[in-house]
Amino acid sequence: MHNFSRVSVIGLGYIGLPTAAVIASRGVEVIGIDVSEHAINTINQGKVHIVEPDLDMLVQAAVTTGKLRAALVPEPAEAFLIAVPTPFKEGKVPDLSFIETALKTIAPVIEKGNLIVLESTSPVGTTDKISQWLAELRPDLVMPHQDMDHADVFIAHCPERVLPGRVLQELVSNDRIIGGITERCSERAIDLYNLFVRGDCIQTNARTAEMAKLTENSFRDVNIAFANELSIICDHLKINVWELIKLANRHPRVNILSPGPGVGGHCIAVDPWFIVDSAPEQAQIIRKAREINDSKPHYVIEKVKQAADQFKKPVIACLGLAFKADIDDLRESPALDIAMHLLKDNIGEVILVEPNIKKLPSKYAAFDSALTPLPQALEKANILLVLVDHKQFKSLHLADVASKVVIDTRGVFG
Repeated sequence: MHNFSRVSVIGLGYIGLPTAAVIASRGVEVIGIDVSEHAINTINQGKVHIVEPDLDMLVQAAVTTGKLRAALVPEPAEAFLIAVPTPFKEGKVPDLSFIETALKTIAPVIEKGNLIVLESTSPVGTTDKISQWLAELRPDLVMPHQDMDHADVFIAHCPERVLPGRVLQELVSNDRIIGGITERCSERAIDLYNLFVRGDCIQTNARTAEMAKLTENSFRDVNIAFANELSIICDHLKINVWELIKLANRHPRVNILSPGPGVGGHCIAVDPWFIVDSAPEQAQIIRKAREINDSKPHYVIEKVKQAADQFKKPVIACLGLAFKADIDDLRESPALDIAMHLLKDNIGEVILVEPNIKKLPSKYAAFDSALTPLPQALEKANILLVLVDHKQFKSLHLADVASKVVIDTRGVFG
């Protein structure tokens, strides 16, 4: 058993900051590293730069007790958790540059006996690459791929698998899959996670741990694609897809997911491509599902255009921009994509309703003026496009929208 007195978390976003705060709440000193000065300053004031229930209180407590602080420059620690983005580049090729940069940043302060855990969702083989990259950056240290039994540094992969909106509960309660480059690496990483995880820490190897996370998200993606394809078929056959799914799901072994305007978030819309990239010939259903889900926003836009043709002055209210209900996260959001397309397509006046944000990300700042509170939007619009099933929209009654053309991609009005 190894007691960790100081842990460093690299990347203080939607995963890194909650993880840092939870570890700090266990009495361990945590140094959070990020490239954003805004994030660093906000955290060091005991505040948060992202919306997640109860995170503000946890961060404030951890900073006040001196267990959590944020910095731009890494310092020595016994364990380093890497939680940086892994998007993809042109041609859906995984972009590992953030991981590489994180390693270059921490390499000078790594010491013998340190543990490095990759939490970022990554293509199979990335953890092995970390060992190789570190061997080049620190030739004075023996890496696990060079000598399994006498490595100076322990390297493992433990993919995050939390749900935005429930991150603090799930960080503690969910089982974790932990795959080291060697068994000793896995065991050292399990010691760290046992500090704060109440779920089981399940040991495997690094490649299987990487694939497990990609598999979980691809499973969801394939099942959502089935629902999305069904919704398009039902439109064609003039059947209410929401009623149909409710009826089909009464079968004891059928559980069809809900269709939507596409698939968003930084996981499900990205991770299946990592599998396709690793095994392009073999990944057929996974690729097709991704293509179906990627094409759904275009289908929704076409429906809006047809509705707009009925009005002299179409006013389209896009209800919801986040990638799922009751959060502020706009990353990879099909709702945001659809709204931006409609704004640029000039098919009428477009107003945006997103109760969870005050302003749009900087690259869309030109459209901030389109953000409108729900009551005004309902007054003004003649077309309502429901893109996210936020609780504010679910509390609307059919009477509130009776005089409007409603395109409901989320089954809010069933």
